[in-house]
Amino acid sequence: MTNHSIRRPGRPYTGAGLLGAVGRARHLGLVAALALLAVVGLVTVPETFATTSNLVTVLALAATIGVITVGMTFVIIGGGIDLSVGAVMALASVWATTLATQSYGPVVMVICAVLVGTGAGLLSGFLISYGRMVPFIATLAMLVAARGLAERMSDRRTQLLQPGNSALVDLSSGRVLGLPPIVFVFAAVVVAGWVVLNRTTFGRRTYAVGGNPEAAKLAGIDVRKHTMLLYGLSGLCCGIAAVIIMARTTTGSSTHGDLYELDAIAAVIIGGTLLTGGRGTIGGSILGLLIFTLITNLFILNGLNTSDQLIAKGLIIVIAVLLQRRSLRSRTQRDP
Repeated sequence: MTNHSIRRPGRPYTGAGLLGAVGRARHLGLVAALALLAVVGLVTVPETFATTSNLVTVLALAATIGVITVGMTFVIIGGGIDLSVGAVMALASVWATTLATQSYGPVVMVICAVLVGTGAGLLSGFLISYGRMVPFIATLAMLVAARGLAERMSDRRTQLLQPGNSALVDLSSGRVLGLPPIVFVFAAVVVAGWVVLNRTTFGRRTYAVGGNPEAAKLAGIDVRKHTMLLYGLSGLCCGIAAVIIMARTTTGSSTHGDLYELDAIAAVIIGGTLLTGGRGTIGGSILGLLIFTLITNLFILNGLNTSDQLIAKGLIIVIAVLLQRRSLRSRTQRDP
């Protein structure tokens, strides 16, 4: 079979989804939810919600988890899961700021963060693909190991960026067209992720591997290699997110990224990506992320309890999964 045979692998793999009725309805529903949250903000805190500074705050908050969400989207569409993203981001930030204490410049720090993140992701992918470990277990082990290594390297202390790394700090404090550069980094990652997923052979193979690994193997895809690369891509996004978090906080810490994996997974699920793999979109994931970020912003502006925020997010995740299951059942009944 040629690669052409997997370009249209069937209904489960229609990744872009935006051209189909189901995809359009799902995305319109997410946009409607965003609009509803905006109305809530305008009604409850009109003096602070609809301000430029608050918009910048929301986008800056979304940037870090958003980059991770792009990588998570690839992994889940490919039939996997990655619980280690927050810890890998923390490890990359600590490793990079350790270099900063040794008078290395921002370029070396950025390269270090990206390499550490990518390397950790590839290691998880290797354990899953060639070590035949369950993704949940392999990435859980990476989560624990990465946190532990980050604590060991930093001696459980927050490491500050040195004055010579102002160029890195400018990614957050500077302004381009009224927005911090980290927002444009986030946008670039989203655009690149969309292009790779929807316009390349790698993207088509990701849908095929997630939808039916055995059929993908018969179509000539090296499923194990592709799976390892998916986790490497997730790790790459963690490295980029580490650069963003260092720019925002001017620190590297083993506590960075706590529960980021849950926020990223939740955003992907709310965006319509199937947990079983084979279907999903970058656009849907980003809309899901923005919904979560707006909810966090509204809770903060209204001075509500963090515990209530977590409860609300948990309910949203449950509702999203239930709607997914209902949609799948109706599709199965229509197309037996």
